Parts: sequence; C-alpha cells; structure tokens
Amino acid sequence: MGRILLALATIGALAGAGVLAMEIGSNAAPAETEVLHPQRIVIGLDLSRSNPLIADPEFAARVADRIAEQVRQLGFASEVHIRTFGNYDPNSNTFAYDTVLSVRARPEAVAAEVRRLIAGTPYLVRSGKWRAQQNTNILAFLDNVSRAIGCQGMPTTVILASDGIEDSSYAKLDRGDSLPMPEAPSFQGCREFDIFGLGQGTGSPRMTTRLRSEWSRWARAAGFERFQGLNDW
Repeated sequence: MGRILLALATIGALAGAGVLAMEIGSNAAPAETEVLHPQRIVIGLDLSRSNPLIADPEFAARVADRIAEQVRQLGFASEVHIRTFGNYDPNSNTFAYDTVLSVRARPEAVAAEVRRLIAGTPYLVRSGKWRAQQNTNILAFLDNVSRAIGCQGMPTTVILASDGIEDSSYAKLDRGDSLPMPEAPSFQGCREFDIFGLGQGTGSPRMTTRLRSEWSRWARAAGFERFQGLNDW
C-alpha cells in the first residue's frame, strides 16, 4: 500500500490537506460463522494523452466515485489491484497497488484511498509524478493482467478508466482499424470487463458506438461473462 499512500499524501500536501487521514471504523473481525464471498477487482488507469482522465478533474472525480463504490461493496478477503498503462514500456508504468480487504484494510477505507487516487490523477500527471503517454496499449496491458493476476479463485472484474481507443501496433481504433480477436479465451471465468470513459473526448457518439461494439466483441472472445462500456453516467 506504500505507493498509493505516497501518491495520496502528495495530492493532499499540495492541496494543503496535510497527511492523509481517514476513519478506519471498527476493528472487530468477522464473526466465525460469517461466510466470506471474496471478489477481485483489477483497475487500470489509462495515462495516454487522449484520455480526459489525465487532465479533467471533474471527469476524473466521476470515474473515481463510480469505481470507489464498487470497491466499497466488496467483502473481507477480496482483492484490489491498481496499475497504470499507456506506452509499451515498463519504465513508463511502475505504479502498482495490491491489497486484500481485512480488518486492517476495510472496504470503506480502501474505497476512500482508491477514490482519492483516481480523482487525483490530473494532479499527479500535471506535477510529473505520473507521465502522460503517447500511445495506448490496452491489449498489451490486458495480456499482462491475464498472466499476472488472472481470473482464478474468485469472481473477477477488470475495470479500465480509459477512452478505449487502442493506439498500438495491434490497432489504431481512431483510424478505423478493428481490434484483433484474442488467440485464446485468457479471461475465461472472469465476471465482467468495464471501460469507464469510452469515447470520452472524441465528441462523437458514432465513435463511442463503434468502440463499444469493438470491445464487446473482443470481451466475449476473451472469455468475459459481461462487458460494460460507458461514455458517461
């Protein structure tokens, strides 16, 4: 949790908020008879220059609220993972956050941290803590997610805070290319794939519809049970 706390403390310090503090609530452990229903959420933050998340604080706050609410609803033993992506370059995206919800990392506390981090993305980019990136390697990022984290062991949802415009050697969706279909259903068993901000910044409902069609087709072939692509809400 060190990296997310460092990022959050940086945001708070600049805003004059001081060191991040939040109310953790009761430390009582779940009752012995309580049945745990852990889930996994993997969050990808798109730092490419085309994505309004990196420059629009109001939009970043809406994305943060939506994702934080999903984290808040998780139960104990659930996992939360956050990564950034953009360029196909590991040195561009070194941020990683991984936690398991427990009495020491309660859902409401983790949700508050996640919300503040995502809402603070424009500041983190503007201040140079995170770097705005030239390309959008969504497919490569998802391939890494499937190999490093996967869908095994618990219901898994993958959420991208992204405009969904793949811009890589695989495809350039803003130029009319289509997404290549996955060679194998590497996300077989995953519950849901969400893209929040699909088509944002393009000013084109037609483009948003095409992006939704492309990613819906890809998600089914990859093995996801459900796809949700939202431009706004």
